[in-house]
Amino acid sequence: MCNNRIKTANLLLDKIEANIPNKDLQKSSVSKSTIGWQLDHSLKVFNAVCEWTINSNPKDYKRKFNFWRTLLFTLNYMPRGKAKAPKIVQPPEVVLDADLYSQLKTARNHLNTLATLPKTVYFKHFFFGKLSKNKP
Repeated sequence: MCNNRIKTANLLLDKIEANIPNKDLQKSSVSKSTIGWQLDHSLKVFNAVCEWTINSNPKDYKRKFNFWRTLLFTLNYMPRGKAKAPKIVQPPEVVLDADLYSQLKTARNHLNTLATLPKTVYFKHFFFGKLSKNKP
């Protein structure tokens, strides 16, 4: 991962941390879920993707053309609300500050680990296929 992407990811993790005190707030015009639910979900997804990537075998990576990946990444657009989150990344009924801080610490550790891995470690996305850490 290039330094700019690591910096960007760290800034996003900083924003998540800054919003932990607002975890019980909700704006129904934006989402049915609380800010805490969104934060917990984001951290769970981030950590799951990092773990999958860290444990991937770089020798297995082969880039394949994916029309939707190319189009949506070029437009810098990610469809929202089109898929249901898998159970593994769904937050609990009650989101605790301690859980969020623990997941945040894990996320920062994962980010440091990713920085040292080869460019061809990858995450297998259900829709976009294999995404290397180097290129989307």
